[in-house]
Parts: sequence; structure tokens; C-alpha cells
Amino acid sequence: MNEVKPNSGAKDWLEAELEDTLDEDYELEISEPALSLEIAKIYKKSHPPSMERMTYFRELLRLQSELIKLQSWVAYHKKKLVVVFEGRDSAGKGGVIKRITQRLNPRIARVVALPAPTEREKSQWYFQRYVPHLPAGGEIVLFDRSWYNRSGVERVMGFAGQDQVEEFFHDVPEFERMLVRSGITLVKYWFSITDEEQQMRFLMRIHDPMKQWKLSPMDLQSRVRWEQYTKAKEETFARTNIPEAPWFIVEGNDKKRARLNCIDHLLQQLPYEEVPHEEISLPERVFNPQYERQVLPRDLYVPGKY
Repeated sequence: MNEVKPNSGAKDWLEAELEDTLDEDYELEISEPALSLEIAKIYKKSHPPSMERMTYFRELLRLQSELIKLQSWVAYHKKKLVVVFEGRDSAGKGGVIKRITQRLNPRIARVVALPAPTEREKSQWYFQRYVPHLPAGGEIVLFDRSWYNRSGVERVMGFAGQDQVEEFFHDVPEFERMLVRSGITLVKYWFSITDEEQQMRFLMRIHDPMKQWKLSPMDLQSRVRWEQYTKAKEETFARTNIPEAPWFIVEGNDKKRARLNCIDHLLQQLPYEEVPHEEISLPERVFNPQYERQVLPRDLYVPGKY
């Protein structure tokens, strides 16, 4: 197992990157939300100060630099990595996925978030729609929800009958063992938040015009059916927590710590190391004295409004 330690050689790089990263992450943070004053007061009262902002950003950058090493190792050795993200609605899965992929090559690391199945897909073998998205050698696939929809939302909302759910529980351990035998490293995360925290985050989304799109009818029903989802989660853990692909629970009430803890834990699951890299040098620009750059029409340019 590769132990992740601060890299003194990367310190200058981290300092140089910090300003640009702050810009992007501030944009994410300040959208969090446009609340009514009353909800803002309640939120502040129920959330003591989290990790100091600069500490969080520096640690996030360090972990992201390790993710780049992991990506290079996966690509070089043609490894196959699948990471499954499940859990409560609004528990923070999307935020972690965003930070994991933020600096990675999308040709190597990609996110799979499938829509509701079509009528044709409903008639297929249940796992069939997921198989085409599995990684080839040298790829990382992050499932933003996965085949565990069957034991979660489909079960609770009545989209799958008890026989289908039982068949899923019978099949999924062997399906995952098949993935592991094929050379895939399978890591499964469940993001957990309290009842009170989920209610607060839903209220935040309701009052934030930029986040209302995140609230689907299914999400709202998850509040009504909190206990049913809890029972479904407990049975899922009991019947699918296999040695080849165990579950790992991420406590998500504190978003910043959840992101850092999850990324750090993911890095610990693979024995990655530095891999050989070809030296990169910038070639000399070739100048042709006979070439004259053409002046393009002004209407081809985006207006300089800002």
C-alpha cells in the first residue's frame, strides 16, 4: 500500500498552483448557497467552523498531485480501476467526484452517471447497461451511482419487485468477483449524512436558484422515505460487503473533510508509484520568412465585452 506523504519537491508547485485553484474553488464555494437569511442563520448555528480554508486547499492540492501520479501509474501499467459512489441524496458524492477529476486527463479518468433505463434496457440482463462503461487497460471509471440502484432507489420507489431485488442480491457478489478476477480494482464508497443534515441541504437547494435543478422528485421522496432507504442500505451492506469488494463509508456532514478523507483513502487502496516519463522539451518555433499571416474578418471573433 502506498503511503501518501507531503512531497517537499512539490512544495513550490503547490504554491504556484494555489492562486489558480482558489479561483476555481471559490467559485464552487460561493455558490453554496443563496439562502434566505433565516435558513442562513439556522445553517450557521448547526455547523460549527469547518477546516480552515487555506489548510483545506493546500491539502486538496497535495492529494490531487498524488491523483496525477496514480493516473500515470494506471496508464503506464494498463491497470483498470472502478470506483463506485453511492449514498444518501445530497451527501456530497458529486463534490468528491468533481475534486477527484478536476486535474485528471478525461481520456483516462471518466465519470459515468447513467439516466433512468429505457424500455429496452429494462428488458436486458440487469448488469448489461453498466458493462459497456467498464474500463479497458489504463483507464479509471467513476460511477456516480451504479448497479446498486436496484437495491436502493428502484427497490424503495417500487420500480423493482421483491423477486428482482432478491435476484440482484444473489447475482451482485459474483458479478463483482468476476470484475475483480478480470483485473479490475473495485472500490465502493457509501456517503452518509444525518437526517438533519440532509433536510438542511435540501432546504438550501430549494432556496438557491442555481441548485434547484439538483432536486428531482426522487430526491424529495427520499425525505419521505428516509427509514425505508435506511433499511435498504443496511441490507445492501449485509449482503454485498464481500472481501473482494468491501464497502467503505464516508461521513459526509462536513463536506471538506469528506472530500479529503475519501481521496486520501482511495489513494491508499492502490500500490501506485512513480513511473518513467519521457523528458519534455519545447521545440524551436519554425519561422518561414515567406509566410504572411492573413487578417481574418472581425465578425469571426467573440466580442470583447469584458
